Amino acid sequence: MEALADTDSRPEPIDLSHLYSKVTTNRSTSSVKDFYKYFTIPGIGNLAGGLPNNNYFPFDTLEAAAALPQRFTPTPNKPVDPPSDLLSKTTLSDGLSSSRVVVPKISENEDILRKIDLKTALQYGTAQGYPPLYSFLRQFTTENLHPNVPYAGGPEIILTCGATDGFCKAIDALSNTWNEDRDWIGHREGLLVEEFCYMNAIQAAKPRGLNIVPVAIDDEGMVAHGKGGLFDVLDHWDKSRGKRPHMIYTVTIGQNPTSGTLSVQRRKDIYAVCVKYDVVIIEDDPYWFLQYPSAKESSLYRRGQPAVNAHSDQSNLDRPKLQKSSGYPFLDSLVPSYLSVDYQGRVVRLDTFSKTVAPGCRLGWITTQPNLCERLLRITETSTQQPSGFVQSMISELIMGPHDPKHGRGGGKSDGGWQVDGWVRWLQGLRGNYERRMQTMCSILEEGKELVKSGRRKSIDNEWSVIDKVTLFDFIWPLGGMFVWLVPSDPSCFVVLGLTLVRVHLNFPSHPLWNKTTPAKLAQGLWVHLTSKKYLVLVAPGAIFAPTDEIRAKRSWAYFRICFAAVDEPDVEKMSRRFVNGVKDFWGKKSLDDIEEMGTRGLEASEGLVDLIGGC
Repeated sequence: MEALADTDSRPEPIDLSHLYSKVTTNRSTSSVKDFYKYFTIPGIGNLAGGLPNNNYFPFDTLEAAAALPQRFTPTPNKPVDPPSDLLSKTTLSDGLSSSRVVVPKISENEDILRKIDLKTALQYGTAQGYPPLYSFLRQFTTENLHPNVPYAGGPEIILTCGATDGFCKAIDALSNTWNEDRDWIGHREGLLVEEFCYMNAIQAAKPRGLNIVPVAIDDEGMVAHGKGGLFDVLDHWDKSRGKRPHMIYTVTIGQNPTSGTLSVQRRKDIYAVCVKYDVVIIEDDPYWFLQYPSAKESSLYRRGQPAVNAHSDQSNLDRPKLQKSSGYPFLDSLVPSYLSVDYQGRVVRLDTFSKTVAPGCRLGWITTQPNLCERLLRITETSTQQPSGFVQSMISELIMGPHDPKHGRGGGKSDGGWQVDGWVRWLQGLRGNYERRMQTMCSILEEGKELVKSGRRKSIDNEWSVIDKVTLFDFIWPLGGMFVWLVPSDPSCFVVLGLTLVRVHLNFPSHPLWNKTTPAKLAQGLWVHLTSKKYLVLVAPGAIFAPTDEIRAKRSWAYFRICFAAVDEPDVEKMSRRFVNGVKDFWGKKSLDDIEEMGTRGLEASEGLVDLIGGC
């Protein structure tokens, strides 16, 4: 191991301890958790630990029927023109093929990195995570997900209770709490975020007294340079607001809610700004495996534009050449993490099983430089301690499988686990089905975005029939994630904040009542109209993604997020058509009284939506 370290020519990760919170700096190893290492000594008579006896656990086994990794059909890793038949249906499946996963009460395996049983999983454990699952995820992370991290020794991981838990621990480690009634404004720290973002993160940060600082976005995501971009915000920071922010929270693939996907070049540009101003990047990536190569080609094809330009931006999105392969064409085809450009060790990446298995697992992991990971370990030891043993053991058995079929069953066909091959194949299949859903919804939106009006016009000598086409909305087909993001096409309808707009359009200025009511009431009226009995479609209004009161008040009314992931398979097409028909019908509203009434009801109804917006 020392010989390998001696030949590692990569730079050492920088020391981030000057950014740690005071509490984090003062944390020491848990004496209780540190004692656990002695419990694993073979034959030790443990009279020291306050552990309940495993024979009194009421569970003899943990069993579940689980899908085989080949259940869903993948889509191509590279764009095809025109889109292939593999994208023509919402779901392609080989049926409900399944295996039976069994976690035994006791495994006879003496290797703690392979021993999967309820005796160990349901007992007190180490904060790093259940040893078998930690071992698998660490190897998978360093060898397959992020094989090109450019600092010496590579990153370390720690398991979490989902990405939100990981985020809370990251800001706990990297920021001090601030109280307006107690503390000097010069001590107030800040968090940089996209101008529309996942609000659970904001709601976790605000009670700590952090400044929430929006940064401009475009079709990719956060902007590095230009008005409102990251450099502009940091270079012109007003110290009367507090310290210059030293943390970014960002979702880089299928950004929630805008669906933007950040290119490699943009990551490099943002990272360079972070190096200049000593900023840590908290990269939340629940949708990383949901990247859609077909989106751009399908958009051009549907709009009758030449496909010859379809790959013009592809080189910016692809993994940099001449680097180590993950070993899997699917993983190699994905836009890599910020970790791939993190030569200083200032990236904290959050991963989760919420989108790959189920949100109720409450299971994920953090990947970051070892010294910061050690501080996160200290936080975990005295807070969550570790994720659920039930969940960790079931996921371990599903993927890794037992060392001996006599003691448990994995998720593979022959009682073994999925292994890395099966796990990657499962991710491919999930990407395939979500990509097909995206294709279904976007195709229907594309077909229905125009309203055809007929009428008659007169001149002095003649009268003739005319047909007008009004574009009700427009959008960019998402390159990743679970969402389509609709916004107004006319920037003049905003009170301008100097922030870049995403080029997706909902054409409110073309509505007959545009000049007779406020834009916010008109947008709220549409939201309520879509939920009426005739349409029964619920979309997410932009207000619940606005990180500041200013953005919420002045421009959030103009935005809607549509999710193609949540509804059952047959309903994707049905609900997409309901949305289109509801928008067209709303453009026929000519009574101001109807709009005012709907706006009032909608304001009350949408306040509780923040809990339903889709978490990490």
